Amino acid sequence: MSELIIHEVGPRDGLQIEKTTVPTEQKIAWIDALIASGVDVVQVGSFVHQQKVPQMADTDALFTHYAQPGRRPARTRLSGLVLNEKGMERAFKCGVDFLCMGVSASDTHSRKNTGMSTTEAADRIVAMAKAARDAGATVQVSVQSAFGCGFEGVVPEPRVLDLVRRFVDEGLLTVSLADTAGHANPAQVERLFGAVRALDPRVECACHLHDTYGFGLANAYAALRAGVVSFESAFAGLGGCPFTAVTGGNVCTEDFVHLIQRMGLRPDVRLDRLIDLAKDAARFFGRDMAGRVYKTGPVPTIAPAGA
Repeated sequence: MSELIIHEVGPRDGLQIEKTTVPTEQKIAWIDALIASGVDVVQVGSFVHQQKVPQMADTDALFTHYAQPGRRPARTRLSGLVLNEKGMERAFKCGVDFLCMGVSASDTHSRKNTGMSTTEAADRIVAMAKAARDAGATVQVSVQSAFGCGFEGVVPEPRVLDLVRRFVDEGLLTVSLADTAGHANPAQVERLFGAVRALDPRVECACHLHDTYGFGLANAYAALRAGVVSFESAFAGLGGCPFTAVTGGNVCTEDFVHLIQRMGLRPDVRLDRLIDLAKDAARFFGRDMAGRVYKTGPVPTIAPAGA
C-alpha cells in the first residue's frame, strides 16, 4: 500500500459528460491545482473526435501547453486516453508518453463506445498497445464494464479474465478493471482482482470505479485489500461515461484521499488543495458536487490526552 498511486481522471472522465463547456484556461487552472496537490498522475484528456465528445476538443492544446519549457510537471505524470490509431498518432505528436486504452467486456457497450465488437476492439487495442510500448510509452490497458453493464446486466467474470489473460500474454502488465456502469460490489471487486493477480503476479492492478449506486468508496477499500496499487478518481466526484445506460460520477478524489489518509496512507497528498478545487468546481458549474468531505471538512485530528 505504500506504493499506492492516485491517478486523477477529472479533466478527462470528469468533464466529458458536462454540458457546460469548460474553457481551456479553466482546465489548465484545475490541472495546475491537481499537480500542486501531489497526485501521481493526471489524465489531461482523450484523443477522440470533437463532435462525439465536444468537451475534449482542446486535448491537443492542453498537452502542447504542458510540453512547453517550464510547464512540464517535475513529479506528476500526464496521461491521455486513446481509442484508435489516429488518436494515438495525435497523442505522440503532442509528446504524450503515458497512454491509456481499453476494451469493453460488454459487446453492446463496446459498439456504442467505439463502433466495434469486443473482439474487434481487443484486436485493435492489443496491436496499438504493443506499438505504443515499443515506441517507449507507458501503457495501461483496461477492461471496461468489468463488473457489469447497463445494457447487458451481468458480465461473466470468465469473459473479463479472458481479456486480461490476452493482455498479459502480450506482455501488457499494467491492467485496469473499470466499473463503467457502477454495478460492482466489494465482494466482487476483491474476488475479481484476486483472480487477475492469480493469472500473473507481475500484473500491476489498477481500478476505475464509479459511484453510480453509492458503492464507490466501499469498492475502493475492497480493491485496496485485493492488492490494487493504482486508483483512478475524479475531483469533486465529477464524471460518467456518455455511452452507458445510467451515468454516475467517479469515485471522488478528495473523499478517497481523506479515507486513505485516515488509514495512514499517502499523507503527502494535499487534501486541503483538493477540497478547494472541489469548491471551485461547485462554483463553476453552479451546483453541489457529489463529494462529501468538501462540504463537511475532514475529520479533525485531535492530539492524544497529555500530548
